[in-house]
Amino acid sequence: MQCQELLVRGLSLGMILGGVMHFICLRKSHAAYGRYVDTSGSSMMVPARLAWFLQELPALLVPLLLMLITDGKHSTGKHLMLWTFCLHYFQRSCIYSLLTKGRPYPFNIMLLGIVFCSINGFLQAHYLLHCATYHNTWFSDACLLAGLIIFFIGMGVNIHSDHILRSLRKPGEISYKIPRGGLFEYVSGANFFGEIVQWLGYAVATWSLPTFAFAFFTICFIGPRAYHHHRFYHEKFKDFPRSRRSLIPFIF
Repeated sequence: MQCQELLVRGLSLGMILGGVMHFICLRKSHAAYGRYVDTSGSSMMVPARLAWFLQELPALLVPLLLMLITDGKHSTGKHLMLWTFCLHYFQRSCIYSLLTKGRPYPFNIMLLGIVFCSINGFLQAHYLLHCATYHNTWFSDACLLAGLIIFFIGMGVNIHSDHILRSLRKPGEISYKIPRGGLFEYVSGANFFGEIVQWLGYAVATWSLPTFAFAFFTICFIGPRAYHHHRFYHEKFKDFPRSRRSLIPFIF
């Protein structure tokens, strides 16, 4: 398959535009899933574990399929970065989804997630496999090394923060508590901070429009969610630490 440059550019710019629109919409409202979903409404609901599995899975399967049908010669760098991308979505679809204790998920939100993960999985995989060019000195490149370090630091923060959130609830509990420990001592959205750091690291390592577009979209989508979580804790708990920030330690 040849590189579809116009398609890659169009999808990347569309993702950036979508991020801007989401950021504007989510500044005052919030995505209707998790603690913000109205379970008494008429929307069809899906169990959280099934919803997370189905919505994240395309971002794992689409790149794997494209790798299977693509000639793998002289593509170690491309496969390294794509496997890094797949590692995150393997964790999200096959591990996180089995462990989550979240509330039922709106069916329409799950469908939108499936569409996004399918498109993004194709975009990242197609660009890396058919458009990206890496030279022999790429493995000693500072951007690659720095980006991978940042990616795995972010992934560690994300996984550890999710573990802290799950540990807040005993089996059968649905009430919310103040998360403590790890980066939650500094920000209310430690899990979101970790995921943003992940994709910023990935963008630095690959240094491409599609990956920066994805990192930008991630910031625009879950950044406001961290802010709303922070406000939720402030309103619900009188003993919430006043020095804690929303998303970025000591800053915001």
